[in-house]
Amino acid sequence: MIIEIRVPTLGESVTEATVATWFKKPGDLVAADEMLCELETDKVTVEVPSPMAGTLQDIIAQEGDTVGVDALLANISEGDATASPAATASTSSSHDPAPAPAPAGTSSTDIEDAPSAKKAMAEANLNRDAVTGTGRGGRVMKDDVARAVAAPANTFAPLAPVATAPPRAPVSVDDAAREERVKMTRLRQTIARRLKDSQNNAAMLTTYNEVDMTEVMALRTEYKELFLKKHGVKLGFMSFFAKACVHALSEVPEVNAEIDGTDIVYKNFVHMGIAAGTPTGLVVPVIRDTDSLSFAQIEKAIAEKGARARDGKLSMAEMQGGTFTISNGGVYGSLMSSPILNPPQSGILGMHKIQDRPMAINGQVVIRPMMYLALSYDHRIVDGKGAVTFLVRVKEALEDPRRMLMDL
Repeated sequence: MIIEIRVPTLGESVTEATVATWFKKPGDLVAADEMLCELETDKVTVEVPSPMAGTLQDIIAQEGDTVGVDALLANISEGDATASPAATASTSSSHDPAPAPAPAGTSSTDIEDAPSAKKAMAEANLNRDAVTGTGRGGRVMKDDVARAVAAPANTFAPLAPVATAPPRAPVSVDDAAREERVKMTRLRQTIARRLKDSQNNAAMLTTYNEVDMTEVMALRTEYKELFLKKHGVKLGFMSFFAKACVHALSEVPEVNAEIDGTDIVYKNFVHMGIAAGTPTGLVVPVIRDTDSLSFAQIEKAIAEKGARARDGKLSMAEMQGGTFTISNGGVYGSLMSSPILNPPQSGILGMHKIQDRPMAINGQVVIRPMMYLALSYDHRIVDGKGAVTFLVRVKEALEDPRRMLMDL
């Protein structure tokens, strides 16, 4: 019996993936639940296991191919059958009618789309490239067109011309021989596209301040062992910053808002994104209802989501719905930077390296552990006064943590 291996559900609003790696080749024996291949989406990597023990007969979607939800990836024969790929292809061709030749200039594949699908695409004014075919060999079926029409408009490439990057300058033969060209992963492509969209769409501006970390460091040193013993998690700096941001957002709510057309949507809650670097790129897991969490709960959430991010096990739901983001470039040694907004959010706080610097305090020069803070914000809804006030409130809360306890 032949079992079809298809693309699983990829998550909310995700309609396609790229076949990143095949762990097996045609003719290989596979065990039940053994990983067959790895799919890469805009946000996460999805492993596709074998539903049963058997032999991998053939691979339909090759590495690098873009596939839609429920698209056919491969076929597995049950048991220990070892039919060769050639035999399988011969058998399948004897049963399946040969596809009609594709009209000139229709697609890079030689599979003609279903006539009903062509008619539906014409009626909906859909570009062929905006529809992911799930039929045999990538053939577009009528149901595929219906899914494309129902999906969010920004999921697909617009029909209007899109500005393209200028062509690469010529490279000398000697330099070209020493270059290596590697295709960007879908995650890296998504990061690049979203960051550029953020720059193009938002009126982004950054304001800076600095914070004396003496009190926070002293508090952390005094209680870190007791905190670990009671809560089972280390007390870091991020929970202090999360609490300070929640405190500041209550006074400057527009930094926690977003633009929807001609409306400003104010959020009476804080879903805080904590940017995390992973081997495949930057991801931003979201800690929901941060405004109602304790220090220990925030630290536990950060530790758990950070580990899942590094292992590539974050779900789509865990990276959606953020209202404000904190990015900590200080862990890599950054002294100052200008973070880029994470759309549709209107604010992102950049943390940096703590460094001892001479400061003038009460007429004396003393050495203090200082950190630069950067707030990038959407100037369309956040005025300069609001941005500066937000950053000052964060600074005040960190330099005197008692203010957070007393809601000052």
